[in-house]
Amino acid sequence: MSKDNVKKSVINESGIEIKPLYSAEDVAATGGAAMLGLPGEYPFTRGIHPQMYRKQPWTMRQYAGFGNPADTNKRFKYLIANGQTGLNVAFDLPSQIGLDSDDPMAEGEIGRVGMSIDSLKDFEIAFDGIDLNKITVSLTINGAAAIMIAMYLAMAEKKGYDITKLRGTAQNDILKEFIGRGTWIFPVEPSIKLVGDTIEYCAKEAPKYSPVSICGYHIRESGATPAQEMAYAFAIGKAYIAEVTKRGLSVDDFANRLSFNFNIYGNLFEQVAKFRAGRGLWAKVLKDQCHAKDPDSMVMRMIAGGGGGGLTFEQPELNIVRGAYYALISALSGTQTMALCSYDEAYTIPTEYSARISLRTMQILIEEMGLCDTVDPIGGSYFVETLTNQMRAKMEEHMAEVEAEGGMVKMVAEGAIQSKVSRQAYEMQRNIQTGVFRKVGVNCYRIDEEEHEVAFHPYNEADARAQIASLNEVRRNRDGQAVAKALKQVETDAKSNRNVMPALMAAVKAYATVGEMTQALVAAYGRYREPIRF
Repeated sequence: MSKDNVKKSVINESGIEIKPLYSAEDVAATGGAAMLGLPGEYPFTRGIHPQMYRKQPWTMRQYAGFGNPADTNKRFKYLIANGQTGLNVAFDLPSQIGLDSDDPMAEGEIGRVGMSIDSLKDFEIAFDGIDLNKITVSLTINGAAAIMIAMYLAMAEKKGYDITKLRGTAQNDILKEFIGRGTWIFPVEPSIKLVGDTIEYCAKEAPKYSPVSICGYHIRESGATPAQEMAYAFAIGKAYIAEVTKRGLSVDDFANRLSFNFNIYGNLFEQVAKFRAGRGLWAKVLKDQCHAKDPDSMVMRMIAGGGGGGLTFEQPELNIVRGAYYALISALSGTQTMALCSYDEAYTIPTEYSARISLRTMQILIEEMGLCDTVDPIGGSYFVETLTNQMRAKMEEHMAEVEAEGGMVKMVAEGAIQSKVSRQAYEMQRNIQTGVFRKVGVNCYRIDEEEHEVAFHPYNEADARAQIASLNEVRRNRDGQAVAKALKQVETDAKSNRNVMPALMAAVKAYATVGEMTQALVAAYGRYREPIRF
């Protein structure tokens, strides 16, 4: 390459200029090794366990769920039979926003993008024959999370599990829903209160369960930079901690059960550095700002997965290659759990075939590529350590900006964060369309008249009818008086500002439906109206 062709400037998505060469002087100039430490020790930059994958590989937890609970149960068992070690449950849109399957607004969406759930019976079907002591379950649900957590715990109890020992997690990050995906139900303040209810309840009744997975993933998908993804997630985490500690709990009573869900698409080195930087920064925030004393409270446990924003409709086979690199990023980042979007997810719900390719990709890293042989294998690289320090500084800068604007809750309530990331999403899309941001198969190395060999997942009207029939059967066979009494208690506790989880548990066990419990909470809290900013 001639001198004329050398790139004059390279700036990553987080806004950091990348030099052609790095040395020990660059590491020293950006803070040195002060935040490095050893794996398993504060500040956990190099990993949260001393031996990391030498002791245990990451949990493989593919996102799955569609149709009715029986359909999803079959997919769960297929994935487990092929070596998957955890479950990540997709819910359909009606379930996510608290609608029963026979609600007119649910028509056409029952089981379309995830499993349909109406009552405890559906959880019993979905997890039939699955050992919950061996297979941990993540519930990817937010607006209706308190209800779904209650259903999961009640189902486990009914099947004979000791919920004080039960492990698993729920996404349950409503603030990122206001920023990104939009499956909110209640206004901001009562929504945060419900998150606090689940944390408080689980701290006392299910102490090994993780009631919140703080989700930078969707903030990134919505337009945030990698540094903002982490910074905004940490600001959200601080808001939840403040909600629970004001109830009298110590941060050390629950912080070790908070987890994170982060994205992995983009520049390999930027992604790995953001996770190494993020671990150290979260530990520092918990110690210095939240006054945690227990080192376990300072640990950033995470799933690094998905990468959906990096997949392309064009030349979908290339998404298999992208997925392999995303898995490499996830492993090098020191994740505890990994999930990959399958190559056909730009089109449809993954087939068994495409889901198996994603699962095998992770297994190849474990069995063939040596990713489990040593801890933090790229630690000590001048470039990586410099970039880690720079990414941490960027995250601190973004967190300071949030604090200066009155905090994350205020900014979300006013629509300020939403407006910021939406604008950035627009700018990124424009850069892709103009070719400023290179995307293989999209704006460079295109193929005219492509043929897409992708099998589409059809919408099954028969499954939808079967789900509604099952819902009606539950209503016929349950004790109507017990349901009415339980729902009244949910509404009363919500209006009285009490923790609603005990009342939800009782309502779930009486086979109240998702829609009925949501309506009881709406009667107390109202519904959210989104602020529009230009």
